[in-house]
Amino acid sequence: MTQLEQDVRFLKRYAAVTTALMLVATVAAFTRAPAHEKFTEIDVERINIVEPNGAYRMVLSNRPRSIGPIYKGKPFGYEGGGRPGIIFFNDEGTENGGLTFTGQRGADGKYQSSTHMSFDQFNQDQVLNLDYADNNGQRRVGFSVNDRSEDDIHDMVMRRDSIMKLADTAARSAALRQWAAPRNGVPLVAQRLFVGRDPAKSAIVNLEDRNGKSRLRLVVDSLGAARIEFLDASGRVTNTLSDASKPR
Repeated sequence: MTQLEQDVRFLKRYAAVTTALMLVATVAAFTRAPAHEKFTEIDVERINIVEPNGAYRMVLSNRPRSIGPIYKGKPFGYEGGGRPGIIFFNDEGTENGGLTFTGQRGADGKYQSSTHMSFDQFNQDQVLNLDYADNNGQRRVGFSVNDRSEDDIHDMVMRRDSIMKLADTAARSAALRQWAAPRNGVPLVAQRLFVGRDPAKSAIVNLEDRNGKSRLRLVVDSLGAARIEFLDASGRVTNTLSDASKPR
């Protein structure tokens, strides 16, 4: 055997041993990673907080990497990519609220901005909201409470998506109207309370019946005038008490 052949064999053995040692070191680095890490600063596009079984508990993300609706660990309804912020999930891996926010000025100089925080009814949609919506100065800010039907949101969305596939336009429209109609006299959703500031710059407390119809309204308008309005089921004001009618 020549010296060259001996050198080549040595180099091959050396490379094999070195590669094996590197693999062992790499595996050890991952298996012996500390359970707790500390970072001074981190840039990230999305963070998934998960349970030991991998189920989502909370997702923090930018817009492109934001998550769509999830029901018991499975996507449904629509794709992600439109909800920058934080989405919460319950013990079953179903979305049950979140915090989202937007805001930008367009090429025409006008702006739109919003912040939305909501909490969902079990296996349904938003029942407690905190909202700021601003369309170039047309601003609505407030707190609202909603009633929801007991229908499972996943089943509702599946039925709606099935209806949307109907080729017959008239049949599709009729089926959608029936889908959106109240169940046993109960609407799919009805706002029951709003406390906040409306686009007319009035501070208001609006109380509604189970059909979402305003029945009692407390208002202080943009000029500082105060009034209490009583309304019937059709939305007609039947009585008003104002500061102008108080005894002098």
